[in-house]
Amino acid sequence: MAVNFYLDKRPNKNGDHPIRVSISINGNRYVTSTGFSVNAEKWHNGKVKNGTTNAKGETSKTINARLKEIDSFFSREETLLKLGDVQEIDIKTLFAENFAKKKKEKIEISFFGYFDEFTAEMGKKNNWTKAVYEKFNALKNHLIAFKSNIKFSDLNEKGLNNFVDYLHTVVVAGKKTKERDTRVFGMKNTTIKKQLGFLKWFLRWATAKGYNKETTYQTFKPKLTTPDKKVVFLDWDELMAVYNFNIPESKKYLERVRDVFCFCSFTSLRYSDVANLKRSDVFASYISITTIKTADSLTIELNDYSKAILKKYEKDVFPNNSALPVISNQRMNEYLKELGELCGLDEPVTITYYKGNQRYDEVYPKYALIGTHTARRTFISNALMLGIPPQTVMKWTGHSDYKAMKPYIDIADRAKAESMKMFNKK
Repeated sequence: MAVNFYLDKRPNKNGDHPIRVSISINGNRYVTSTGFSVNAEKWHNGKVKNGTTNAKGETSKTINARLKEIDSFFSREETLLKLGDVQEIDIKTLFAENFAKKKKEKIEISFFGYFDEFTAEMGKKNNWTKAVYEKFNALKNHLIAFKSNIKFSDLNEKGLNNFVDYLHTVVVAGKKTKERDTRVFGMKNTTIKKQLGFLKWFLRWATAKGYNKETTYQTFKPKLTTPDKKVVFLDWDELMAVYNFNIPESKKYLERVRDVFCFCSFTSLRYSDVANLKRSDVFASYISITTIKTADSLTIELNDYSKAILKKYEKDVFPNNSALPVISNQRMNEYLKELGELCGLDEPVTITYYKGNQRYDEVYPKYALIGTHTARRTFISNALMLGIPPQTVMKWTGHSDYKAMKPYIDIADRAKAESMKMFNKK
């Protein structure tokens, strides 16, 4: 496929040249105007130079965004053609329906126009984080791939079931090359449930606004078997093994990663909060923070272990007056697995999940499942197993209800039952 943008040789009455587009797919070619124009001096390499405007006052950002949208749209259509999801492509009709100026009003009130309105309104109202925006953008992309011209009326019983079937077969990772095919098909049931939850949130909003009249989603509950979530954490002995591990000279880059991880394991901090922890948040016997994820104001008392880690770095200077040497989340996750392997955290852990009706059991060494969030789980699990009341733990973690704490309470109860068996050995 080829989508090429170029200027018409003849300028209009304002001195701007119409921006034209040539679209070629599967041997068919269509040339038309994009509806925008610009001075030739402001055009370079198929787009408008940044920071410029045309005679109508339309900015380079607006124009280039539309050009990119046209390119992406027809790239997606060609992919659907190759996959067999569509049998033929009428370039002229598709362009007229989606990009012609006279169709602008229709585009603004399309399904995805409402979806964008929803994310803008709810994002502002609920102060969404970047991660939440990314989740809804992923849902939007799945809906586009499922049916690019979808309407609310399509999401009836049949349409919703078809969307679930699509999620069961969509490529979720990897890619196909001439050398090999590493694609992984199909979302796990747990992921599909989350996608449906996001979709229903949007549909409830659209219904309340009067945009959507199809209400099947309210009772749509497909059977998606999901196991209880496996809580991976380090018990006290494992945590102490990591805390006291003598890191070899060749692996000294793991020392700071270990210290930050252990600090979170002794304080319950999420990665985002320890990365944002300033020296001004640290006091003699506690830290005081406002969490990034939930904006909760928390006071967390320091124990001997967390104090020792802070003292170790008290004379070091880090960017943004940070209290600890925190690296990127991605790199830290990679290093934690390497650290866990060095520390011998290789106990086999079985992870069970379902895709449709198919059950999968995958066994991993524990270190392969360790990440930054393992530290928070480690704190909660050990605190409860040490006998600290859940309501006290919740004051440190910022949990507002017992639902999120239940998996950890179950772990503590199992540990309690195992401890009682010690009497049988006496």
